[in-house]
Amino acid sequence: MSRYQKRFLEVRKRNEIAFVPFVVLGDPDYAASKEIIRVLVGSGADVLELGLPFSDPIADGKTIQAADQRSISSGMNTLKAFELIKFARSLDRDIPIGLLVYFNLVFSLGIEEFYRMAKAAGVDGILIADMPIEESGQVLGVAEKQGIDQIFLIAPTTDNKRAKAILSKSRGFAYLVSLTGITGERKKLSPEALSLVRRVKKFSKLPLCLGFGISNSEHVRMVKASKADGVIVGSAIVKLVEKNSLDRQRMLSEIRRFVGELKNATRKSA
Repeated sequence: MSRYQKRFLEVRKRNEIAFVPFVVLGDPDYAASKEIIRVLVGSGADVLELGLPFSDPIADGKTIQAADQRSISSGMNTLKAFELIKFARSLDRDIPIGLLVYFNLVFSLGIEEFYRMAKAAGVDGILIADMPIEESGQVLGVAEKQGIDQIFLIAPTTDNKRAKAILSKSRGFAYLVSLTGITGERKKLSPEALSLVRRVKKFSKLPLCLGFGISNSEHVRMVKASKADGVIVGSAIVKLVEKNSLDRQRMLSEIRRFVGELKNATRKSA
């Protein structure tokens, strides 16, 4: 049984959904990134979703784009990112670790080598944000060989036929996108997001996690009510990094408070 399978089973038994925080590796710098990861693991994260910084992250909004630039400017690269993942794994041998990446970074290192290094670092799943299923054949065999779950996105505009095709190739969990567009905080969670969970749930036994635009406890409670298996929160956490980048202790304190608050919302009924 994989770490993902074990963790989703555990949270389901507790009548919770998995809380999955996302941050960009190396943001705002290597040392701070280590402490942020430590706080995430210690504050209630059930699963980690970590991003490799990229110069042209087309699926991401301004907040994540700025985080990528901070990370790159501080000297972060793929090899250093794998070192941070090794650190995350050393903190918790059981927490599932997902890696969000753009294909250029995989291709540059070489598909076989990238997946080999990811596995050695402790990665459980990889989501290539700009890779549709039609082009995934070049990585699926390598992922299976390394024992890494390949994760794909399903959007509100994805019809049932295509969603089923995506799910047939997905492992670990399916990442449901709450809106049509890029990442970023939103004041309201769209009805389409919740209906997407209910729609895909009808023909999927794979855990479903909803992300993009989720930024507060009320959103989390709504996601739980939709019967999703997990909730992914990125931009709202990264915003705290940006806001407090000159005061590291305040940054860590704010992240600890926010993550604890949102994890607590996964335990309550809507």
